[in-house]
Amino acid sequence: MSGQPQPTVGLFVTCLVDAIRPQIGFAAIQLLEEAGCRVEVPEAQTCCGQPAFNSGDDRDTARLARQTIAAFEGFDHVVLPSGSCAATMVHGWPELLAGDPDWAARAKAFAAKTHEITSFLVDVLGYAPSGRRLAASATYHDSCSGLRELGVAAQPRALLA
Repeated sequence: MSGQPQPTVGLFVTCLVDAIRPQIGFAAIQLLEEAGCRVEVPEAQTCCGQPAFNSGDDRDTARLARQTIAAFEGFDHVVLPSGSCAATMVHGWPELLAGDPDWAARAKAFAAKTHEITSFLVDVLGYAPSGRRLAASATYHDSCSGLRELGVAAQPRALLA
């Protein structure tokens, strides 16, 4: 991306990554920086609200959505290492906040700049792997929500090829 301005990326690490697999968050930062992004991890983030949303708790989901939207509005892009969290933000939040005149447009704008990480790298940045090879075989399993809700299928494979 030399010669082009670096996009600013707000990394939403997800509560699972934060609590159980923080190395995924650090690897995501490294990968995004290698791809030419300036990455920040806002401290105000908590959970995307997917468990609450899936169980019909619209009040708590809306509270989490508003808090996260406000924390990430200043970034060019919001990137997540999770298809299910990204799908909640991209599809669930605009639907949930559609009737709120103060937040409907903000939720739509937020959704438009929110991406699952492999989709962002391939579709938005046109990033190609550096040629590093894994000296072993690997098996890849599609993220259910990434595949079905976001259409993320070819992007991970392009990065692994």
